[in-house]
This record gives sequence, C-alpha cells and structure tokens, in this order.
Amino acid sequence: MARQLRAEQTRSTILTAAADLFDRHGYESTSLSDIVQHANVTKGALYFHFAAKEDLAHAIMELQSQASRRLAGEVDDRGCSSLEALMRLTFGLARLSVEGPITRAGLRLATGGVEARAPLRHPFTELLDLISRRLVGAVKEADLHPDIDVDAVAHSLVSFFVGTRVVGRTTEPVTRLPRRVAEMWHVLIRGLVPVTRRPRYLTLATRLEREIRVYEMH
Repeated sequence: MARQLRAEQTRSTILTAAADLFDRHGYESTSLSDIVQHANVTKGALYFHFAAKEDLAHAIMELQSQASRRLAGEVDDRGCSSLEALMRLTFGLARLSVEGPITRAGLRLATGGVEARAPLRHPFTELLDLISRRLVGAVKEADLHPDIDVDAVAHSLVSFFVGTRVVGRTTEPVTRLPRRVAEMWHVLIRGLVPVTRRPRYLTLATRLEREIRVYEMH
C-alpha cells in the first residue's frame, strides 16, 4: 500500500512538473530531460509512468477535462440560472488556472497542436458544448436577447476566454486572469443581456472576481 501511494505521488509530481513546463515554455520546447530535472525524479521513474512526452500531454489534457466536467457538475448542483451557471463556470476555470498548472497547461496544449486521443474530446469542443447548453437555457429564461445566435456567441466566448489566457501568458501574471474574466463579462453582459437584467449580472461578475481574490489570500 505504501509503495502504491509513493507511485501515485511520483506520478502526480511528474504531471505537475510537466504541466508547469508545458504552460511556460510550450510542448515542443519542453524535453523529457527538462521534466525529469524539474520534477526532481529519475528517468526510470518517469518512464515507469509515461512512455513518451505525448503520453504526459494526453494525461494532462485528461485531468483538465475531468476538472472542467467536475466544475460544471458542481455549478449545476447550485440550482442557479443558466447565465449565472455559465459565469460561475468561466470564473471557476479561471480559479483552477490560478491554483495550479494543470488547467493552464491543458489550455496551452489545446492551442499548441497536441491532438486529443479518443475517447477524450478536444478541450475546446467540450467547452463549446458546456457553454452552448447554458446559453440555450439563458435564452429560455429571458436572461439573454431572444434573437442571439447561440453557436456564434459560444464560439466567441470560448475564443474570448482562451485568448485572454494566451495574451496574458506573456504579458501579466496568471493572478490577473480573474480580473480579465470579469472584464470579459462586463463587455458581454452589456451586449447580450436585456437592460432590466444587466445590474444583477454585472454585480455577479464583480462578486465572483472578488471571491477568487479572497480564496487566493487564504
């Protein structure tokens, strides 16, 4: 049992180190030797768990996918409106990105040409589905203008969210991401939400950003 626990801890250490390097330097610029050194493990330990760098990338993308689905489920359990659920989902992904490198690396790998292996779906396809379902619900609940093109808005929102991280990666610390997500929502709310419902969601965007800042302090 102790040996199994050590093996699991070693695997987690390797994945975290690889995710950190993939996020900071990119997949192609990171070697297995870099990961071994960063994780402070032997090459034998790495090869025991992962036969190739591609296996590491796939494992990270799978962890990122699991985290996204788990977050979506937790948000749905709150029983809030569809638009609030969507906002909480994006802020939750921002919080996960601040917390550790797995989510950040998953996004960078998805933009860096690393293919997702079946049955794992591409992260952006999965995110598009999560967002589209909540946009449809928000239209039905009259929190969004009834004539919006859900597919176009979903694609734009994914591009906005991912692009914010891509631009921020080289220009500002990851702790700035919640502020950028709040700014994103302030723009989207003014364009998509009927005037009478805007105050609720503008206030929510500010509150969700503040909650992440409070979480970081603890």
